[in-house]
Parts: sequence; structure tokens; C-alpha cells
Amino acid sequence: MESLNRLAIERVDEALEFAEEFGIGAHELDGGTTVLDFGVDFDGGVEAGLLLAEVQTGGLATVSTRTGAVAGAPFPHVELETDHPDLALLCAQKAGWELSVDGFEGLGSGPARALVAAEDVYRTVEYADAFDLTALAVESDALPGEAVAERVADRTGTEETGVHLLAFSTASVAGSVTVAARAAELAVYRLSELGYDPRDVLTASGSAPMAPVAADERTAMARTNDALAYGGQVHLVVREDADVFDEVVSTASDEYGRPFREVFEAADWEFASVPREAFAPAQLTVDVVGGPTHVHGGVDEAVVAESFGL
Repeated sequence: MESLNRLAIERVDEALEFAEEFGIGAHELDGGTTVLDFGVDFDGGVEAGLLLAEVQTGGLATVSTRTGAVAGAPFPHVELETDHPDLALLCAQKAGWELSVDGFEGLGSGPARALVAAEDVYRTVEYADAFDLTALAVESDALPGEAVAERVADRTGTEETGVHLLAFSTASVAGSVTVAARAAELAVYRLSELGYDPRDVLTASGSAPMAPVAADERTAMARTNDALAYGGQVHLVVREDADVFDEVVSTASDEYGRPFREVFEAADWEFASVPREAFAPAQLTVDVVGGPTHVHGGVDEAVVAESFGL
């Protein structure tokens, strides 16, 4: 398979070339790392968020928007499709890198994770990347600095000059877009956690409403997760049938029915304290090649509308 990082860097180059048009900023740190601001000090926009999601998926997903509805009100929905769910969603898009460096706190996603390849999924999929340039999307309300760049370069085995950090806050347009693009990733991740081989997922398509940009990070975290758990819809084409598909959707969680603000507050806003099964799409269709088609879960627009403040 082509290097996820090489494919992603092509999108990063596009972001750098058209930074002004995308409404994003870019600057170089002392060590040579490039920081792209998709939504911390810069406003960004929907197109910037779509490009960010393409980088996060290592260039192996098509990401777009359509106008849908939430409780009868027109609302943009973010759609993602990929024929490489194991690589694009688990080996790249998954936010699996917790960054805690010299007081900086952030969550990393993107193909830089595949250069480290320390998570179990890389052994399951049998993939590890090798490239001299890398991209890591960093979700935080602050821009990463030199200490973060050094940590990423060290762990990925690249020079600092080859590191590209794409920063965005959850409470930004790009943040709302890129989190809404995670519906399919949540489904494939839940399947893999339940013991299903992600290599048997042939295609994945997901859709979720784009949450209104919140005034603070905590409200944004709650809204974007509600958009997925109560408004996210996923379609998978798989090779093998299984009896775990009903456990993939958010209705299988004991937390179902509670808006994420309540869930996070009960967990003192610690992601690790929230049960993993709470992070799941609302509805799932699984098309087994040559076999049955399963449908589980359902959208709850009332919860989404309340969370969005409609």
C-alpha cells in the first residue's frame, strides 16, 4: 500500500499553497516544523475542515458536505466514503495519540500515528508506514510549540523539518466538520474492539450533522459527540457475517439517552473515564457480501436539536 503520509502531505501542500483561500494560517517553528492553524487563531471554514479530514484519513477517503435537516431545520451534513476503512479510518483518522508535553494538552490523529505503529490495530492490519515527511492533526485550543514538534519528530523517527502539525480547536468550523467526518471511523473501531477483523470491512460510508460552533471547548465536545451518537449514520460493506453488529451503535451503550454534556460532567470531563461504547454512531447498516443486510440503531433528532440549541 502507498505511504499514508506521502498521500497526506500532498493535501498539506495544497493547504499551504492556498492558505489564504482556506482561511488558515501557517508558520514555522525554530526547529523547522510547520504548524498549520485550521481553527485556533484563524477562522478556517468548511472547505478547510474537509481538507483537514482528508489529511487525517491519509488521502484515502472522499469527504464532502450536503444540506440535510435536523428537526426540520436545514443543516449541513458531512459525508465520508472510503474503500480502505482499515487504513484510512483506524491507521490514520483515529484520534489515538494523546499529547501531553510541557503543559500542552492535545489529541493527535492522522497518518503520523502509522509511523509509530504502536497501537494494536497496526499489528492486526499488518501495516506500518515509512516516510521522511509526516502530518499530525492536533485537536487543542492552543497551538503546538517546539516541545510538541520535538516529541512528534522523536516518536515518528523523522526530522523536525519534516513534521507538519495541523492544529484546530473543537470549537471551530473545521473542528465541527472534521469530528462529523468520524461516524464511519467510530463504527469500524467499535467492530475491531468487538473482535471483528477490520480487514473484512470492504467499504465504509458515514454521515453526521455539522454541529454549530460553540463558544467553548466543553460545549463543542458535547455537541460534536451528540451529532455522532444521535445523528451519525453509517453503511458498511463487509466480507463476513457476525453476531456483534448490534453492539456497534450508540443504543448499545448504557449511556444512551443522556446528552454528552451530562456524560462528560459525570466523568469530570475525562475522555478515558467515559465507556468506549458511548462513542458510537446512531445507526448502522451492514451489507454482508452474498449474505444478509443488517440494520441497527436509529437517529434521535430531538437530542441533536437540544444539543445544538435549536
